[in-house]
Amino acid sequence: MDFSLFVHMERLADEQSHQQLNEELIALCKMADEAGMRAIWTGEHHGMEFTIAPNPLMTLVNLSHHTRNVKLGTGTVIAPFWHPVKLAGEAAAADLMTGGRIELGIARGAYSYEYQRLMPGMDAWEAGQRMRESTPLLPKLWAGDCAHEGEFYSFPATTAVPKPVQEGGLPIWIAARDPNSHEFGVHNGFNIQVTPLWQGMDEIETLMNRFNAACDSHDGPRPKIMLLHHTYVGADADDVALAARELSRFYCYFGAWFQNSRPVDKGLLAPLSEEDIAGNAMMAPENMARDLTIGTAEDVIAKIRKYEELGYDEYSFWIDSGMSFERKRASLARFIDHVMPTFT
Repeated sequence: MDFSLFVHMERLADEQSHQQLNEELIALCKMADEAGMRAIWTGEHHGMEFTIAPNPLMTLVNLSHHTRNVKLGTGTVIAPFWHPVKLAGEAAAADLMTGGRIELGIARGAYSYEYQRLMPGMDAWEAGQRMRESTPLLPKLWAGDCAHEGEFYSFPATTAVPKPVQEGGLPIWIAARDPNSHEFGVHNGFNIQVTPLWQGMDEIETLMNRFNAACDSHDGPRPKIMLLHHTYVGADADDVALAARELSRFYCYFGAWFQNSRPVDKGLLAPLSEEDIAGNAMMAPENMARDLTIGTAEDVIAKIRKYEELGYDEYSFWIDSGMSFERKRASLARFIDHVMPTFT
């Protein structure tokens, strides 16, 4: 099993400067590179201090100057926010600038907050259809001239300039949840990224079953599948219990952003009260402890071993959590020192 790090700058309040957050992101990514992780993933979000990532390709090019070997992936770009010609060219340029280290994860997007601001009137269904139309065009644009007449995009013969360094173009990963998304990705020869969010082992098994069904209905080679999951390796039981409370708070804010009903001021969501957080039974700390990949090193090893047995090719350590940098760094160090070596 390969390991990777999924990371953004994030803040729930404005005490920390963006400069400090950027330095901390670089430090975590350097740890992942030096530990021999396969990849670093960072996504695309707009106008949200909760997830600070307006252009993942720019972030990855910068990270290439601070790392040596790790692959650099978008986890993910939001397809409807990119014209396919623009995405093909900019992704290829990033591949050139990083010496052939870019991998392209692509999704339809999740937050209506972002849809309203970048493409008013678009809903999740249309976003998904745009992704399905644009993504198969990317390998054609990297290969040579490609003309297209579609529902959302039309352009005369065009080729991506520059060309990717990687022969055959960039590896493409599709963020998939429902069976149709798995089929779209697998049948087009793309790899698959999945996240069960807070839903635990039942969802992890369901997502793998959907991937396997898509592979069974396809004659081509089997692509890779990556599991993205919130991870915390604690020093002891008390440390793990604190992490469960912190991740409960994180997911309460995640849900509030997703619902898109609370006021937002300068990119910060109106604070949730302690009563709001305590009243969210779905995101209760005990559920986080049960359903996320958190625990002592031995606990985390046991959970990841189950994912490996299910057939996942890559496990991505999702470090976004609202925790302090020091707590993130300590957890990642324990993962590197005590968890990863058992899988080599």
